[in-house]
Amino acid sequence: MPEHRSPDAATLGPVPEPSRAPLLEVVDLTVRFGGVTAVDQLSFSLPHGTLTGLIGPNGAGKTTTIDAVSGFVPSTGRVRFDGIELGGAAPHRRARAGMARTWQSLELFDDLTVRENAIVASHVPRPGEALIDAVAPHRHATDDAVDEALDLVGLRSLANRLPTELSNGQRKLAAVARALAARPQLLLLDEPAAGLDSTESLQLGERLRAVVDHGVTMLLVDHDMGLVLSVCEELVVLDFGRRIAGGNPQQVREDPRVIEAYLGQRHDAATPEGAR
Repeated sequence: MPEHRSPDAATLGPVPEPSRAPLLEVVDLTVRFGGVTAVDQLSFSLPHGTLTGLIGPNGAGKTTTIDAVSGFVPSTGRVRFDGIELGGAAPHRRARAGMARTWQSLELFDDLTVRENAIVASHVPRPGEALIDAVAPHRHATDDAVDEALDLVGLRSLANRLPTELSNGQRKLAAVARALAARPQLLLLDEPAAGLDSTESLQLGERLRAVVDHGVTMLLVDHDMGLVLSVCEELVVLDFGRRIAGGNPQQVREDPRVIEAYLGQRHDAATPEGAR
């Protein structure tokens, strides 16, 4: 499988023309755990430089979808990324192709500074590099990528702080910065707003929009409907592993299937509280 260009050569460019083929195409994605079908023939696509929300009730298959797209669980169906058929490619090969993700548990190193956490992820090793480094040590040029990532999430001034010294919202942004330090084309976010108050969620949304406007394509999984409806151009809605709806936020808010399955029977067409 062709490998994505090295982080040193990659740059976050302007949003490409909408006429280009989608960056990510998922066709009939299916994940089974024994006799349980967690994701059932799911299809969607992500155009370059867009922010798409993946929503649904608990157990709908959202995190499992991210796990499958990023290669952490076996799946069937097709995943085509930047013109490459990923098939059964391992997670590290998908990362080299230009894909990154965050985790619900953040997985930050509490004994490293924010900057050092980003440095850890800023270089994607190539085959044979460990041997080369052993005989000819060199310093990887990570400064630009790390500084760019910290700037995008607004944490440059806190770069030398430990994660334990940050607020919950800042820790979430540090996790996003770490994923961005490898300069991915696609960022998969798994519930970044979990545990945030309304102010922190608003700040997170502003930072995510800045990242997308800088050229990174994003798939956002979150239960904070105010955040999702306010920052996403398109939504994909799951229920019991199946896609039940999709479209722009207005279309999804008014879809009876979504109202019944997720937003609640009393929900009306008005903008939900916090989505303004």
